[in-house]
Amino acid sequence: MPKQILMLVGDYAEDYETMVPFQFLTGLGYTVHAVCPDKKSGDSIATAIHDFEGEQTYSEKRGHNFAINHDFDAVNTADYIGLVIPGGRAPEYLRMNARVIEIVQEFDTSKKPIAAVCHGAQILAAANVLQGRTCSAYPACAAEVKLAGGHYADIAVTEAVTDGHLVTAPAWPAHPAWLAQYVKALGATIQI
Repeated sequence: MPKQILMLVGDYAEDYETMVPFQFLTGLGYTVHAVCPDKKSGDSIATAIHDFEGEQTYSEKRGHNFAINHDFDAVNTADYIGLVIPGGRAPEYLRMNARVIEIVQEFDTSKKPIAAVCHGAQILAAANVLQGRTCSAYPACAAEVKLAGGHYADIAVTEAVTDGHLVTAPAWPAHPAWLAQYVKALGATIQI
């Protein structure tokens, strides 16, 4: 079986946090299945571009369309070696889907690597998998991490943190650190 990774996305997932890991992991030879509740392979989601332009929070612009390449209803977590949860606004409604929560809990129970960035921590909190664990996220999600019993890692926007099989980061500027730590959690090595 090919080494498959599952990516949970939804409308207004952050563009960079969706596109970059999808392309990076695919480029390394993984098969990445991007899924969204109520979507089938061939459907697409709208993404959003969040940027840091000096205001108290990020700005938002419409991003690219992102193609779903696998049916959400066909997901069997036993078929995957890891899970990726991009941020953006999508997690605020994805966390309300019972099957999304089950998927995260199944990956966690199996101790398979889970990578979440930015607002992806909202799904981790809703799935109740943060108790006693260190988790980074966009600073606006710090309260949710703490309320879920996690230890919020207040790190630079370019950093990431790994706690066991959980790899998290505050936002897309952390891609180099976040993806490097995630690939290591998957058991892969990259040599130059």
